[in-house]
Amino acid sequence: MHWISAPFKIIWRIWFYLLVALPIVVLFPVLLILISRDAWYPLYFKIARGWGRFVLIGMGFWPSVKRLERHSKEQSYMFVANHQSMTDIMLMLHAVGRPFVFVGKKELASIPVFGFFYKRTCILVDRSNAQSRKAVFEQAQERLSNGLSVCIFPEGGVPDDESIVLDSFKDGAFRLAIEHQIPIAPLVFYDNKKRFPFRFFGGVPGKMRALVLPTISTAGIELRQKQELRNQTRELILKELEGQKLLKK
Repeated sequence: MHWISAPFKIIWRIWFYLLVALPIVVLFPVLLILISRDAWYPLYFKIARGWGRFVLIGMGFWPSVKRLERHSKEQSYMFVANHQSMTDIMLMLHAVGRPFVFVGKKELASIPVFGFFYKRTCILVDRSNAQSRKAVFEQAQERLSNGLSVCIFPEGGVPDDESIVLDSFKDGAFRLAIEHQIPIAPLVFYDNKKRFPFRFFGGVPGKMRALVLPTISTAGIELRQKQELRNQTRELILKELEGQKLLKK
C-alpha cells in the first residue's frame, strides 16, 4: 500500500467500520423483526448477503468467485474456509447463496451495532470454556434440523504470525459434519489477508478471489475418522494456496 498515504489509510479503516454499521442502523427495525422468528431467517440471510457485498464494494474490493461445484438448495452443508481477515465474513456471505449460520468467537458480540445481531443470529463459542463448546453442538443441531447450513473457520482464528498462510484445523466442524452426516463444503480465500489484514496500516483495494471446491461426503464416516476428514479438507485448501504461490518459502 505504498501509494496510499498514512492519513488515507486511517480514513480507509474508519470507513470500513462505518460501512459495517450504516446498513444495520438504517435497517434496524426490519432486521429486528426478521430475527424474531426462525422461519424468517432465510430473508434475513438475503439481507446479510447484500450487506456483505455492500461492505466489500464500498471498501474498493471486487469479489470474484469461481465454482468447481454448485451447492444444492435442498442440502445442508458444513462450510469451511481459511481464515485471513475480518472481511472473510463478508466474502463468505457473497460466495454462498445457501442460508447458513456462522459459528464464531463470542468476542465479536461486543462490537457496537454489529454485535447486537451477531449474537442473536450466530452460534457463539468461548474456546476456553468446555461448556460453551458443548453448547455449540446443541445449537448447531437445532439449526441443521431447521434445514440451515453451518459455517466454521476451522483454524479457530486468524494466525498472529502473518507468514502462516494456513494454520492447523480444529476438530469441531468435522465432528458436527460427521454426526449430522452433512458434506463438508470447502472454500479458499486467496486475497483477504493482502486486501485487509489486521494490521491497522495494512491493506489495499483490489480484487478479492474465492474458490468453491467440490464437497467432501461424510456418508458412512464414523466419528473416530474425524481427524482423517479434517486433514483431507486442510490438504485440499493448502494445495490451492500452494498453487497460487501464497506460501512463504
